[in-house]
Amino acid sequence: MKTSELFKRDRPVFSFEVFPPRNFNRPNAEQRVCATMDVLQEVNPDFVSVTYRGSGPDAPKATIGIAKIIRERYQTESVVHLPAARLTRADVDNFLAMAEDAGIQNILALRGDIPEGGRVSDDFHYASDLVRYIKSKGDFNVSGACYPEGHPESPDALSDIQSLKIKVDAGTSELISQLFFDNEAFFRFQDRCKFAGINVPIEAGIMPIMTAAQAKRMQEMARVNLPAKLQGVLHRFADKPDALRDAGIAYAVDQIVDLLAHGVDGIHLYTMDNPEVAARIIEATRNIIRA
Repeated sequence: MKTSELFKRDRPVFSFEVFPPRNFNRPNAEQRVCATMDVLQEVNPDFVSVTYRGSGPDAPKATIGIAKIIRERYQTESVVHLPAARLTRADVDNFLAMAEDAGIQNILALRGDIPEGGRVSDDFHYASDLVRYIKSKGDFNVSGACYPEGHPESPDALSDIQSLKIKVDAGTSELISQLFFDNEAFFRFQDRCKFAGINVPIEAGIMPIMTAAQAKRMQEMARVNLPAKLQGVLHRFADKPDALRDAGIAYAVDQIVDLLAHGVDGIHLYTMDNPEVAARIIEATRNIIRA
């Protein structure tokens, strides 16, 4: 099933992101993925996205391999990430052929972080270039990323929305947002999208904070705002790891409830392959998500 069809139902879409093990060829790699999926399937997610991790020939194999396990063993639709900055046109052709052979229709087209040594190639300078190319290569459903507080490299909000409009017009069917901690920023972003004529569904990306270091890293890398409420949580429990983990989960649950109450198209949960965290958020929101 194409994930774009999921948004036509009369309820929010609920999805997760999982990470391939660094070495998918290790004996316990598949078991790790299944341990995460055993927990996630309890809430019957609408789809699970699989991050493209690492480089070299093993990266596409791991990504496609995990997506295939999710589809076939767990009967859950999967979405595979495809980062343009790490790939040549030939790499993309090979990846799409592998995806098609595995029965995977859904691609999350990204520019991706530029490696320290620079782009592998400049065949796809922008994510919109990759979207357009994928649409020309087969009957794939293409989703894209968006940044409620602006892409870290965008000079201003207007430029960011203009670039997003180009990506959507290139053939993007739905958007998954970067993580954020300020729901008001997301609501303002939704308004800007509507004003710009961006009318595809937008899933809100939520990541529960587990450590103060994680929060600082997200603030620096993704340029996301830490609201006063969250800063107070971090300050109060910074030296109490168990308490901070509980508070981080509670904060994420509060975000999810507020977003659902405001009619968000969907929730995409970044759990960093932590089944315990996923299970606790699922338990706290199970009836709300499916209401």
